[in-house]
Amino acid sequence: MGEPDKMVPDSGAVFTFGKTKFAENMPSKFWFKRDIPISLSCGDEHTAITTGNNKLFMFGSNNWGQLGLGSKATVNKPTCIKALKPEKVKFVACGRNHTLILTGGGQVYATGGNNEGQLGLGDTDERSAFHLISFFTSQHKIKQLSAGSNTSAALTEDGELFMWGDNSEGQIGLQNITNICVPHQVTIGKPISWISCGYYHSAFVTTEGELYTFGEPESGKLGLPPKLLVNHKVPQLVPGISEKVIQVACGGGHTVVLTEKAVYTFGLGQFGQLGLGTFTFETSEPKVIESVKDKKISHVCCGENHTALITVSAMMELI
Repeated sequence: MGEPDKMVPDSGAVFTFGKTKFAENMPSKFWFKRDIPISLSCGDEHTAITTGNNKLFMFGSNNWGQLGLGSKATVNKPTCIKALKPEKVKFVACGRNHTLILTGGGQVYATGGNNEGQLGLGDTDERSAFHLISFFTSQHKIKQLSAGSNTSAALTEDGELFMWGDNSEGQIGLQNITNICVPHQVTIGKPISWISCGYYHSAFVTTEGELYTFGEPESGKLGLPPKLLVNHKVPQLVPGISEKVIQVACGGGHTVVLTEKAVYTFGLGQFGQLGLGTFTFETSEPKVIESVKDKKISHVCCGENHTALITVSAMMELI
């Protein structure tokens, strides 16, 4: 791994900033020798990185075993998960205190907190090493994983969505069950193209470009009119977005939507996370972020109280 004071490489450097227990709240950067990070995911207090060589590196808090290292010791430098080296990790999703990964062989593994069954292993016992979720077989061909506070989701290339974990607010689409410890399919009769799990709400996009939300109804984060909130435990179509939806990202109390023409936000905005100005503290109506309207956005994502956008030209916008 490269030393921070040496020249930063043109590609493959990772920059970190924000509140942390290990870096005294100072921005930092790192990179790997002979390997380049391909994707990363952040949980509440842990981070996971997959590389071009299909290795998984983890660091951060590990109180629940969410780093998958076989212990619960905090790790403050990116550490390779050696137990997974034969597996070739494709991508990773970090929840509040658990982690999901997909391997090149199409298998899904989970580690960390499991008090609501979010590991999908059939029980509520936490794990400190990655365990195979036996529910998923080679038939499922997973294309996306998402992890929320105590929820998990897997989306297949065929448009099938599976969710598991905490359902106290209906955030995994079950009406009368508080949680489920194994994956169950969420269906609306249409194939699904994108999934995002927030803290206590979830959202997905259909291949037709429609947006559905479900889960905790407060603060306008479902983007639904009041009359629809009574059915918040089942996925419902969000009105008010006329063009085709491509992606959605759910934060702690807000939702960000990428369409073919714009970026919409709704929900809580007390920290400016909606990008709608300092005086929009809450809205349930999807509203366009005017400040990025002239930029072509390729990706949206959320933390609990902030939003990040990536442009097609690979610039990052923080909100």
